[in-house]
Amino acid sequence: MSKLQRFITTGVAVAAIGLSGTAWAAAQPLVDVAWIKANSCNDGVRVLDIRNALDGGSQTDYLRGHIPCAVHTDYLKDGWRVADKNKTPGQLPPADQLEKLIGGLGIGNDTQVVIVPAGKDALDMGSATRMFWTFKVLGHDNVSILNGGLAAYTKDEKNPLEKGNNKPEAVAFKANLRQEMLVGKEEMKAAMEKGVTLVDNRPNDQYIGINRHPKAKRNGTIPGARNLPENWMTENNGGTFRDAETLKKLYAVAEVPTEGEVITFCNTGHWASLGWFAEHELLGNQQAKLYDGSMVEWSADESLPMEQKVNY
Repeated sequence: MSKLQRFITTGVAVAAIGLSGTAWAAAQPLVDVAWIKANSCNDGVRVLDIRNALDGGSQTDYLRGHIPCAVHTDYLKDGWRVADKNKTPGQLPPADQLEKLIGGLGIGNDTQVVIVPAGKDALDMGSATRMFWTFKVLGHDNVSILNGGLAAYTKDEKNPLEKGNNKPEAVAFKANLRQEMLVGKEEMKAAMEKGVTLVDNRPNDQYIGINRHPKAKRNGTIPGARNLPENWMTENNGGTFRDAETLKKLYAVAEVPTEGEVITFCNTGHWASLGWFAEHELLGNQQAKLYDGSMVEWSADESLPMEQKVNY
């Protein structure tokens, strides 16, 4: 059994007794199929099936079969990410909007949330890590991801699937926004000038400036950034995260430290959430942060420098 497997299997969510009764302690970042089979319908647990167009899925697929008691929310369509006032897409919505969205899924401040992506590849897992990051920004630590996603669960045909739609009763969810987790354009500029480790989690062709995102205005990367592509985080670009020891070796190859100040970025904060999750949650670097605006925001500001390693 690998270190990651031991990490997932043991002590996923420990109950803690507080003054007001029973409350959940912070969950481990990953749970496995055995855990989800034992707990998906438990009181105080909300499983979120987040299949969406990025993985070729939809609510229709959810209706045809999902983990028992899971609730569907579309990562792309339901308001988890919005365009900001400058029309940068895929940004963190205002806290009050997220409170309404999350509470409408039957999630309160004491609910353990388990996010279930399709699990086909790293891009799918990025949907889960981005949503995980959102919960953390809102001050909700009791959140986990099903390692391997739905693909891991359905690998064994004996694992039960439920059809139809689960509609939970709305409850109150109150955000406790962690401003310290949010990195804006000016903070990113200051970090660059200070020499903070900046990690570009985009594919290498975008990092070196051969290609760019359709909404990015200029090719290249933020000066001094190091490249650690998002598909390094999962086994063979699949839905299962690499164990910590393997990640450390890959980080060493990319010359990315696993401690100290680190800020991840990509185009709009999706791939970067994979890098942040691996660094912050799996490798335990509590100083890791994510730049939400990323290259779409940065490249649109002509006053900000760009580094293009291949000019043509």
